[in-house]
Amino acid sequence: MTGTQTGSAALPLFDDDGSVAGVQIGDMGVQHDGSRGPNYTPGPEVRARLTVIAEGCRGSLAKVLIRRYKLDEKADPQVYGLGMKELWQLPPGRVQPGLVQHSVGWPLDSKTYGGSFVYHLTDNRAYVGFVTGLDYRDPRFFPFEAFQQFKHHPSMHEFLKGGEIVSAGARSISAGGFQSMPKLEMPGAVLVGDSAGTLNVPKIKGIHQALRCAMAAADYFVENNTSIGFDSVWRKTEAVSELHEVRNVKPGFKAGLRLGVLNAAVESVLAGRTPWTLRNRATFPLEKLAEYESPDRHWVNRDLPPRDRLSSVFYATTAHDEVQPTHLKVRDRNICATTCATEYGNPCTRFCPANVYEMVDDEAGGKRLQINAANCVHCKACDIKDPYQIIDWTTPEGGSGPNYQLL
Repeated sequence: MTGTQTGSAALPLFDDDGSVAGVQIGDMGVQHDGSRGPNYTPGPEVRARLTVIAEGCRGSLAKVLIRRYKLDEKADPQVYGLGMKELWQLPPGRVQPGLVQHSVGWPLDSKTYGGSFVYHLTDNRAYVGFVTGLDYRDPRFFPFEAFQQFKHHPSMHEFLKGGEIVSAGARSISAGGFQSMPKLEMPGAVLVGDSAGTLNVPKIKGIHQALRCAMAAADYFVENNTSIGFDSVWRKTEAVSELHEVRNVKPGFKAGLRLGVLNAAVESVLAGRTPWTLRNRATFPLEKLAEYESPDRHWVNRDLPPRDRLSSVFYATTAHDEVQPTHLKVRDRNICATTCATEYGNPCTRFCPANVYEMVDDEAGGKRLQINAANCVHCKACDIKDPYQIIDWTTPEGGSGPNYQLL
């Protein structure tokens, strides 16, 4: 698990035999410059016979362990999406409790994967959300703006007009499915849920699949008192059969919206019994500015909230101690002001849904990267989509971050 009552798991611990021994909780009371403040408290070690890595998508512990034990050696690269979600309080008479609505495509162009969801709740409330595949190629694309434009489709605008946002947030999702699922076991630990890539993308079954995986891991450990052997048992479960059945749906959209929808229809009719498996490719293939002509998206002026990304952060009620060191580590900021600015136009300033990354004027008359870490809603898109792979999301002090209410 990522968090405890005393802090966040910062690093995995290992025994002399190379097995996972538990987790190291991050230190408390560290100042912005890395020095120890007056309330400094060293993080304790939490040791256990079995460590369950249930961090969700792109967990910092899972990254270390997958790399150390080569758990993805026989799997396709993981594929990711960025999901944004808002809870709306609407005028009476608009919501039909229990109604579920989905769309695919618009307002995206045919080369960009994504779609929406609207879940009608009780008490005149509704969840409204949009998921964009993080394998998009357009370096000028704004996922956050695509979501806001979706809300201005005539039918959605009429549905939301006069309503108020109660809560909002964003998360990346592991969307590679069956092909990209790493080996789930290692000595002393297991991966479960989104850390293991168990999401069923076509059915948008994330929590359900995560619970199935975690319960299977618990049952296996109780019966066998070891993590070794769990992966082969897991892959024989109905949950994995379900992932195999829909394995070709998401990869089919690599050929564009129309062929993707046609492929999805065929796969649905045949229940995944096609004799082939489409492969997943790396999820961060941004084109360079000079080599890509962005489409005219015909996006409209907006009048529904939020006004901008900072307003959306307000609805996420995120909180980080301004004194603590930034939990977003950029290994070489010179790249941001030089190579990345020239080749990609600093896409971190666009793909981040919380306006964490800004290029600001420096004293020498150039530009420098400014990280507004207190804005971070922990979606981890930066860790995934950065074209140079030099951004690392780490756990902030004390488990701080967004306080997602009712999401």
